[in-house]
Amino acid sequence: MTIQHMLKRIANEAEIETALDGCEIPMSEELVLQVLRRHRSDWKLALAFFNWSSARQRHSHGPKPYNEMLDILGRMRQLDSMRGLLDSIPKSNHPINERTFSIVVNRYCAAHKVDEAIELFHNRPQYGLPLDLIAFQTLLTCLCRYKHVEVAESLFVEKQHEFPPVIKTRNIILHGWCVVGSAREAKRFWNDIVVSGCKPDLITYGTIINSMAKAGKLGTAVKLFTSMWRKGCEPDATICNCIIDALCFKKRVPEALEVFAEMDGKGCTPNTVTYNCLIKHLCRIRRLEKAYGLLEEMEAKGCEADARTYGYFIKCARSTEEFGEVLERMRRSGCRMTGDAYNMVLKMHVGWGDFGAAERVWEEMEREGLGPDQRSYTVMVHGLCERRRMGEALRYFEEMKEKGMVPEKRTNLVVKAINLKLQNSEARSSLGEGEVELNEGSVSGKKPRPAHKKM
Repeated sequence: MTIQHMLKRIANEAEIETALDGCEIPMSEELVLQVLRRHRSDWKLALAFFNWSSARQRHSHGPKPYNEMLDILGRMRQLDSMRGLLDSIPKSNHPINERTFSIVVNRYCAAHKVDEAIELFHNRPQYGLPLDLIAFQTLLTCLCRYKHVEVAESLFVEKQHEFPPVIKTRNIILHGWCVVGSAREAKRFWNDIVVSGCKPDLITYGTIINSMAKAGKLGTAVKLFTSMWRKGCEPDATICNCIIDALCFKKRVPEALEVFAEMDGKGCTPNTVTYNCLIKHLCRIRRLEKAYGLLEEMEAKGCEADARTYGYFIKCARSTEEFGEVLERMRRSGCRMTGDAYNMVLKMHVGWGDFGAAERVWEEMEREGLGPDQRSYTVMVHGLCERRRMGEALRYFEEMKEKGMVPEKRTNLVVKAINLKLQNSEARSSLGEGEVELNEGSVSGKKPRPAHKKM
């Protein structure tokens, strides 16, 4: 029996050590990584296996397994365990590397533990890492990624004499204001860059254009875009993609197609994201013939369609036949599924009430190590509830909590409504043993539809 099958059969982490002690499979870094990646949604199981393999004779973890385990713990908000593991890494044999630092700082920022992230940065020398510009930029990037831009800009100003305010660092802050959707602050910081005499690069232009486009200031964004062409500062595909997407969003698809047509002529080759921008909006307005034409064009040009490309076609499928054709084409192309793509397929099957197909997708996700994650469980709980299969919905909910996943607020409300209905229905025997009926209005807040009167 393989380790994967063994872990799947274990009910709780306390049994892992006993079960695995009889395992004769030799440990290797690659095997440990495979197991951790397949169980990244179940941190308790992953940590128990990690600790068991750490204690095993003749095997000592390298940096990659430590980094993988730290990321799993951080993603599941087990921050004390994450820090404890970080501090337990043997520094003599396996020095903590920049990837380790990036993972832990990123997870602290994601959990809004800003002080802990900054403290870890200042304590880098204790872990054998220098306090350099690259590490400072990593800290600012993580802070901005999770919307702590004011803190990041304050640090940037405070540390200007210690770390030179180069354009790359300025771009991080500018991008941060774009992430929080503050066009005013982005414009202010753009003006600061211009006044400082620090020459904007393509990333700077791309960031401010993106900020203006997202803020609905499409005229300003297009003006900056055309100005770049005139000044000989040629936009790259990323900037062109931003303009194309913004034009499509405003339903100016013909203009977007004009920009797309001009790209090749001006030496700016469209990439997968370019095609995805157009395909996304064409699928939304159901211009499927044009969308499939672009798909064929990108394949002919050697520009690989990805899971997101096919995801747009999946979303607009209106029958199981259309849905099946898209999946078959995706498999023929060799495009690998992602966790998001699996969740999308899962949601489609659940929406159609095809729970047999949903179960097969669930099993495939597990085999591929791409889930199930919190979103997968959310899809199943809500889908089963809508189909009035309340017992199964509750089982998925309990399993999600057992794995340490935090349910969304709306999921808690749905489960609360189910439990309330169950309590009120104990005396009713006419609804059968396994499932209890729940009116749509009980969950959504809408009034339930009246039953048809018998004639």
